[in-house]
Amino acid sequence: MYSVKSTVNFRRLNLRDRQLFDLELLLVGAFAPLHGFMNQSDYESVLLNMRLENGALSPIPIVLDISNDTDFEVGEKIVLCDPYGNPIAVMEIESRYQPDKRQEAISVYGTEDTAHPGVRYLLDQMYGTYLGGTVHKLQLEARHDFKQLRYTPEELKEVFKERGWEKIVAFQTRNPMHRVHFELVKRAHEITGAPVLVHPVVGMTREGDIDYITRVRTYQVVCDSYGKDFTFLALLPLAMRMAGPREAIWHMLIRKNYGATHFIIGRDHAGPGRNSDGKPFYGPYEARDIAKRYANEVGIEIVPSAELVYLKGRGAYASLDEVGENEETEGISGTEFRRRLFSGEEIPDWFSFPESIAELRRGVQKQQRRGITIFLTGLSGSGKSTIANILATKLREVQDREVTLLDGDVIRTHLTSELGFSKAHRDLNVARVGYVASEITKHGGIAICAMIAPYASARARARDLVEQYGAFIEVHVSTPLAVCESRDVKGLYNKARKGLIKGFTGIDDPYEAPSMPDISLNTDLLSAEQCAESLLREINNRYTS
Repeated sequence: MYSVKSTVNFRRLNLRDRQLFDLELLLVGAFAPLHGFMNQSDYESVLLNMRLENGALSPIPIVLDISNDTDFEVGEKIVLCDPYGNPIAVMEIESRYQPDKRQEAISVYGTEDTAHPGVRYLLDQMYGTYLGGTVHKLQLEARHDFKQLRYTPEELKEVFKERGWEKIVAFQTRNPMHRVHFELVKRAHEITGAPVLVHPVVGMTREGDIDYITRVRTYQVVCDSYGKDFTFLALLPLAMRMAGPREAIWHMLIRKNYGATHFIIGRDHAGPGRNSDGKPFYGPYEARDIAKRYANEVGIEIVPSAELVYLKGRGAYASLDEVGENEETEGISGTEFRRRLFSGEEIPDWFSFPESIAELRRGVQKQQRRGITIFLTGLSGSGKSTIANILATKLREVQDREVTLLDGDVIRTHLTSELGFSKAHRDLNVARVGYVASEITKHGGIAICAMIAPYASARARARDLVEQYGAFIEVHVSTPLAVCESRDVKGLYNKARKGLIKGFTGIDDPYEAPSMPDISLNTDLLSAEQCAESLLREINNRYTS
């Protein structure tokens, strides 16, 4: 219908991270029956009852968010591009609307708690306007890694057909495969008599997960060496939401579109961990139970995965109901495993495969070389620059990484001198600093940013840029306004109070304080030296965790 040449006069929109993964899966049919970003009526219906307006089951809103001041109009055709401007698809805009994002959080995730990564992404990183409309493929985004493991739904179904496989069990994972996961897969094969599609997510998962390159190498080890006779490995470029019960239904629908007839669901499927009160966001079998309710409608059979434990006496895994009264079990928690992995301590063969551990240790070495960004935000006069300068000096003294200080005043002089102080220009200023910090982080350095950065959404996007490559520590220098004004050697607050300066942060322009900063410092209570020491301890914790 459209060609790249026929779209030269269309306006363009460069997409980012989750938008690109969603677009790819829309274009290949993985989100069928959905063939575009949701219009307002479909979106509202999905929030209310997990169905499109036409009644089709669809538990997760697939939306295209844009800035409120981006002037794309209903009826317009736009070209959706990758970050480099390469055209991917044409979108026919059918709907433009402002969502109630807090209602979306409650409906989809069951909470407004920003300890939930999906909620945090929704509230802090997504823009406030959604576009809906059908998308038409121009070309898929180029993928150059693990090409032999990447299949569209139609390609994968053709493989199954060629092999004569009429039943296929799909296994979802975002973690490395250890022996217990292999046992789950093997048992599912034995129960159903069907081969198992090991279908790991290689899009966006959650902060702190092992990088997908390392994970894929562990999947290859397990499938090629231990599950060669009954597994098939393929990669899924999905951006997970960690939405627990709703996500379980979503994963079923996606795997059905890829040709699976059965789907493994275990304990706490797609769960994000614990909330701000230390309690799990979802019940341990809440996702499994809701998946069972909708399995017939989806047209897929659920294979419940029993909770397995290792029995020392038998030297084998068994489900809890198979454990004898006096049998001794062994286990290693995820936290303990990560500690051993990062510290180089021994990990027993009963827990994981030696070949997998070797790959994971390689990945850890790479991760330990990743950089870090310390992003100090606060009012003018709060002490950001002083703390940043002290911290930079201390870091250069105690470690051998390159340290780059990105101070707001210096940045305004050299990098963003043409920008004013409108909201759009302030956001652009933070975006540029975020990009520079992400490049420093990517190459293993330490970036220390000290700037007012008054708007939460701009800071969240800076975090998003950096966390592709390393750690991001948001530091709120929370010194009270009255204290900041008393330190004002430039007289800027006084001028703002008299109306001589317009749009001054804290006076007639808002400062959106971080709701959950990684660390909060107040230079009215602590000296700048003490604040820098606190930050230094936090950085050490980040590198040794």
